[in-house]
Amino acid sequence: MAIYVIGDLHLSFTVDKPMNIFGNNWDNHEEKIAKNWLENVKSEDTIILPGDFSWATYIEDAKLDFEYLNNLPGKKILLKGNHDYWWTTLTKMREFINENKFSNIDFLYNNSYLVEDKLIVGTRGWTLQETDESKKMINRENERLKLSLKDATDNYGTDKEIIVFMHYPPISSKNLLDNNHLEFYKTMKQYNVKNCYYGHLHGNSHNEAIEGDVGGINFHLISADYLNFKPMKI
Repeated sequence: MAIYVIGDLHLSFTVDKPMNIFGNNWDNHEEKIAKNWLENVKSEDTIILPGDFSWATYIEDAKLDFEYLNNLPGKKILLKGNHDYWWTTLTKMREFINENKFSNIDFLYNNSYLVEDKLIVGTRGWTLQETDESKKMINRENERLKLSLKDATDNYGTDKEIIVFMHYPPISSKNLLDNNHLEFYKTMKQYNVKNCYYGHLHGNSHNEAIEGDVGGINFHLISADYLNFKPMKI
């Protein structure tokens, strides 16, 4: 059994939202994802999807996107992204999944999972800007990260490796002194997190990605186009 990750699938089987504004590599990206997925992921594996799964506005409109995902092997754990307008309460999302018999899909939302003796936690995050609204949202999302971490350690103990998944980049510079917002970083350090995976960045924005070791935490960009539409094995 293995853990994989890929973010930003941006599925749009019922919505006209082409992603090739970020490059021709997005042409037929659903087919590329499915091909790479089938070649690598097994039914006993778990795959984390950190946000921007579907362009649908309401969860009912995302049914074909969920059907596409359900037909691929492995257990899927979804995290909210900035374009997941369909996202609602955990109860309603699980009701939708059960009603449609999407048996291998669940959600990461103020909770946690134990997978392969590793603790899976996370939150959406927010843009790291110096506005009152951004500061408010960053603080709220950081509290959600703490809830997820607390759920993990309360339920599974403190002796296991914790892996954090976010949609937005949690830091903006390799030089910690240049970061205006270290809320997420400090929370991860508090819980001795060593690896954080995030998405959100596409096309030329890949150049802004923070990767590698930053103060003892390894950061990884896992947007679908950055991974060439191939799930990354953790």
